Amino acid sequence: MELDSPPGRPAVSCKGSELYTQGRVFTFNTVEINVQPSVKVKNGAPMSIICHADISKSADFQLKHNFTIFKDGKLVFMAVSDKDDARYEVPMARSSDTGEYECTVEAGGKTKSSNSLHVWVTGMTKPILTAEKKEVLEGEVVKLRCELPEEVPPLYFYFRKIKMNSTPKEKYVFEAYKNYSEVEFSVEEGDNILQFDCFGKRHVQREFDSSEHSNKTLVTVREPFIKPTLSVKPSRNITEGDRIQLECSTVVARMRDIEIILQKNKTILNSVRDEKVLKYSAVATLEDSGEYLCKVEQGRASKSTKVNVVVSELFPKPTLAASMNKLDENRELTLSCSISGFQRAKFSVLRRNSNGDVLLETSRNLTMRVSVNDTGSYICKAEVKGIVKESKPIRINVYAPVSKPTLSVVSGLPEVVLGKPLQLICRSARGTPPITFKFYKGNVTKETVTNDTYATFLDENVGQNDKKGYKCDARNNHSSGVKTSNILNVTVVVPIRNASLGSIPYGEVEEGSETAFLCSVKEGSWPIHFRIFRKADRDVLVFEQSEHADRVMWRKGTMSRQDTGTYYCMASNRANVDVKSHPITISVILASWQKGVIVAFVLISIAGAVTLALWWFLCKKKKAKGPSMEMSGPALATNSTSEKLARQHNDGDYYSGPDLESAEVEYTEVEVSTLDPHKALLPLGSSCGLALSTCMRLYRAGLPAGTLSRRQPAVNLHVIEPKFTGSHLKLATG
Repeated sequence: MELDSPPGRPAVSCKGSELYTQGRVFTFNTVEINVQPSVKVKNGAPMSIICHADISKSADFQLKHNFTIFKDGKLVFMAVSDKDDARYEVPMARSSDTGEYECTVEAGGKTKSSNSLHVWVTGMTKPILTAEKKEVLEGEVVKLRCELPEEVPPLYFYFRKIKMNSTPKEKYVFEAYKNYSEVEFSVEEGDNILQFDCFGKRHVQREFDSSEHSNKTLVTVREPFIKPTLSVKPSRNITEGDRIQLECSTVVARMRDIEIILQKNKTILNSVRDEKVLKYSAVATLEDSGEYLCKVEQGRASKSTKVNVVVSELFPKPTLAASMNKLDENRELTLSCSISGFQRAKFSVLRRNSNGDVLLETSRNLTMRVSVNDTGSYICKAEVKGIVKESKPIRINVYAPVSKPTLSVVSGLPEVVLGKPLQLICRSARGTPPITFKFYKGNVTKETVTNDTYATFLDENVGQNDKKGYKCDARNNHSSGVKTSNILNVTVVVPIRNASLGSIPYGEVEEGSETAFLCSVKEGSWPIHFRIFRKADRDVLVFEQSEHADRVMWRKGTMSRQDTGTYYCMASNRANVDVKSHPITISVILASWQKGVIVAFVLISIAGAVTLALWWFLCKKKKAKGPSMEMSGPALATNSTSEKLARQHNDGDYYSGPDLESAEVEYTEVEVSTLDPHKALLPLGSSCGLALSTCMRLYRAGLPAGTLSRRQPAVNLHVIEPKFTGSHLKLATG
């Protein structure tokens, strides 16, 4: 197994290896490192690090060994010897010698290292403490330096300020790169002879190692000034009205930046600079009783003296009494000021004001007729020997009677939408607050509110059939009593529900005819605003009207094709909710007379076409040479496909058009079978079912015209042979 060697050294193998050189063979068994006297060495004691190599040889021959000892990976010792061990001697172990030691042996081209060994040098060198000054003034600072010679940072330094009969004050400083540290201690009032010392610590394997304490350094403290003296004249126990005098003085070593301050309850009463005496004088009052503090400061130095002063009461505070505290306007009020057991005083009656008290009377009694503006707080003052005391304030309330209240709806109109709350407001134009308002629904009290000039009430249970009126009353502390408002009747507005739209006629409407639209609602308070819209690219308003009814009818006089479309209506009332109906569709079609004109035009056109066709047929027949003429169906079909045939209308007229091909057509075919096969398609109609000219020819042939009718089947006339008997043409029917 290969072991990693410290940096800068070759890797070594823990297994024995052999080298054959001129018959000499050796191998490393082990390399060991030890410390004497032990792995824990006391600071200052001698210490030896021993490196030993255990080598096996094939013969007895000399072998040079190169010994190298490392501490925490750093080279600390090297030696060359033909012996199996080497010693690294440390005459006086220090804490800096604590660490991980390891040795490496090289011989005959082979190298082997030992395991690491931790050595702990316990204890630290004694620190050395020095002070910058041996004598200082109060308020100055003492600068100290603590050094740990022969110790290696990082280090912790602890400084102590030792004062007689008190716990030492301690400061500590961490130094990462120095083996010394410096601190300052302030010199406070009362410090006279001070001692300082220090000690050090270092961190070793999760533990702290401490040094012994340094030498003690003595520092003498001199006072820059003596403790101040505070005197009170005439004495510390005086009576109100007497003049009190306080004097604070001190003795100063040097008169520079000296300040004297007089305080009472942390309030500065007076102060002087660069003087030795401070004076303060005032007329004593009860408030002047307490503790006074005289403080002298110079730089950081400060000394103080306290004294307690007691001021006795000369006379008690006056008392102000009123004939009544609450009264109506224009009534008489009497205020009296007195001092219990004391008559010799100067009295005055005042009214409190935000801009300052207003003097009303300079005697103990005040009588006046009051108005509302006299409402406020009043006090009285009494003065004896320059001492002024005032009574506790009393409150006087003057009331004006309330006026008759007015009751109204907050929203303005005396109405409410069904299902929504109703908010009422009761207001008195006059009257001194506070005013108590009561709201009634019918004769039932609903709510009581105390406010300044108005109050509100919210009724959340307004029904559709509520017939009870509302009222309110108002009262204050005036003796006139209660004032009641007029009764307020509120209209309940029922919202629109279920709008519908219909029309007469419904669906299809002839052009030019009249159409009636009916918009109605199932429920809602009147008046109702109706609107009818026609949907196009945008909704077009075509009718609008307000009615005191639940329906409205709109008559559209003349309908045109542009009126075709979808219609709907909307209804609303004072509830401000638009309700929309379902839409209906109106289609404007042609009128009956327009259809008749079109049909007549078509029939006339067809009749003309048929007449021309028969004329052409008769002309051809006259030129025919054939001995016989047969009227049959199949022979005519070959020449009839190129023409549109006529169809008989219900009323007997003829019309043609694109619907002719798909309609059922009854016709008579005439076929010339021999010489000149000419064909003609004859629609049934009129009285004989044939065209007028054909009927005439049939009559000449002896066939009655009435035998051919519109409801009879088609008749095939077969012209067998042209036989003329007088003026008749004989026809055979098949």
